[in-house]
Amino acid sequence: MKPFLTSILAVAFLCAGAARAAGGGGPDPTTDARKAPSDPAIEAIQAAVAKSDWASARALARASVEKNPQNPDYHNLYAYSMRMGDKPEMDLVFRHYNEALRLDPKHRGAHEYLGEAYLQTGNLAKAKDELRALDDLCFFACKEYSTLKKAIADYEAKK
Repeated sequence: MKPFLTSILAVAFLCAGAARAAGGGGPDPTTDARKAPSDPAIEAIQAAVAKSDWASARALARASVEKNPQNPDYHNLYAYSMRMGDKPEMDLVFRHYNEALRLDPKHRGAHEYLGEAYLQTGNLAKAKDELRALDDLCFFACKEYSTLKKAIADYEAKK
């Protein structure tokens, strides 16, 4: 029976890899990878992020959060744009990542970025907690898991 299960898992893994290769990557990692429909607000924020225009990204994301506070992607992008800008208010960053996760506990982007925020503040143990959460969420290693794992390894190498 065990060889049969191994064969099924191998086929599933190969199919997942082929689907990923055919799909050409997937959504921007600053939002949840499961998000399907396009959202003009998210596209505008991502355009500002792509230019490293953190002030514009922050203003757009803040307006989006105010307009729709139940959207976890808006909270995630707001926290991200604050964290990447000059002199981030980390209490506010953590508040919005945690709100994104309260609204959607399986939001892989928020778990990844929350882990990176913990590294930014020197909290390796909490970053590893987020990595474990991603490990539980991703059947096979997902981009968010791999990115946070590398960030943790880089952080540990510098210590």
